[in-house]
Parts: sequence; structure tokens; C-alpha cells
Amino acid sequence: MQPKNTIKQWAKDDRPRERLLTIGADNLSNSELLAILIHNGTKQKSAVDLAKEILRLGNDNLNELGTLSIKQLMKVKGIGEAKAITIAAALELGRRRQSGTMPDRNVLITSKEISGFLKERLKDYQHEVFAVVYLNRANKVISFDIISEGGITGTVADPRLILKSAIEKNAVSLILSHNHPSGSLKPSRADEYLTEKIKQAAGFLDIKVLDHVIVSDAGYYSFADDGLL
Repeated sequence: MQPKNTIKQWAKDDRPRERLLTIGADNLSNSELLAILIHNGTKQKSAVDLAKEILRLGNDNLNELGTLSIKQLMKVKGIGEAKAITIAAALELGRRRQSGTMPDRNVLITSKEISGFLKERLKDYQHEVFAVVYLNRANKVISFDIISEGGITGTVADPRLILKSAIEKNAVSLILSHNHPSGSLKPSRADEYLTEKIKQAAGFLDIKVLDHVIVSDAGYYSFADDGLL
């Protein structure tokens, strides 16, 4: 039986593990890093070849790759369930590491800081999600809550529920947010109406709506920066 195309059989200069040890992980390509996770290839393809196929599933974009399911990863011939799980786990750790760099310094003041915080938490959603960030007097994040999924209406983003949660969390201010998977950053009339509705309701409770930020792959849009709050 012909042996699998393992990394140990490659020329030393082509082995991603050895390259990682000698030149560092940050100097390896995405396909080489994935090849280390895959460990071995098939009779026909090396681990790097398989890694390149996997990357193509995500359009050579790690963010897109992170949204794929185990079954989708297994569409690449030579990637069984165990390898797919390993890849999915590594991508999830990367996402958690990125979002986890912020908690100790999660003081959100500028729209740029807010958008960075939100993008890490909303980037993997392929549908529209409405979320609220609750803050204390020092503008430090108390909680980040997904309020609804699948679109924004006054029903699914009920101001009463949002403000009830704010009172329970002892929040003094909040940031409204949602994503636009389409890439558009222009707020709709519904976005503007809902923002004003929540702002007015919050005012009666001395809770301030600091901003409503829309995020997408194209960047972000801030209601506060545009003078709409």
C-alpha cells in the first residue's frame, strides 16, 4: 500500500513545522499553518495542497473560512471529520484570542474603538444581527448582548427589553449596533427611526445612547459621527 504524503517525507526546507521553528509562525503562509494542522495529505496531494483547497473554500479569506461548518470543510477530498474539527477548533481559538485581547481595556469612547470591538463580535454572522453594548460611568463595557437576528424592526429590538436589561446591569449608557452583511453602510429609515425611539425612551431613565454603529466588511458608520444623535 502506498504511504500517505506526510510532512516528514518532505525536503527539510519545505516542512512547515521546521520552518515555524526556524523562522517563526508569523513568517509562514496561511496554507503552511493549515498544513501543520492537517498533518498529512493523501496519496495524490500534500498537506499544503489540501490546505490550499480549504482556503479556496473561504475565498482565501480566513474570516470567511471561519464561518464554514465541519461538513463544508469535509468537502475537500482528504479532509475527514477529525481534520475538519481540528481546523474549526483552531479558527475558533484565533477568533477568541482576537476578541479576548480587549476585555481588560474595553473602554469605548471613539467610534473607531467601538467599531473595532463590534467587528470582532459580529464578523462571522452571515445575516443581520442587532446588538447592544452596555457601559458603566467610565465607558467600560459591562455586557455585549445580541438582541435579535434576521433583521431590524421595532418588534425584535424592543426598547423596553433593552432598557430593562440596562437597568438590571446598572448601565448608565449604551451603544446600539448592527451589521450589514451586504456591505452597505448606509442606514435605513428603519435604522434611524429605531435609534431615535430608543434614545427618547432611554432619556426618561437617564440612560444615554452614545452611538448606533453599523459595521460591515467595508468599514463602519457612526450615527454620532454623522450628527444623528
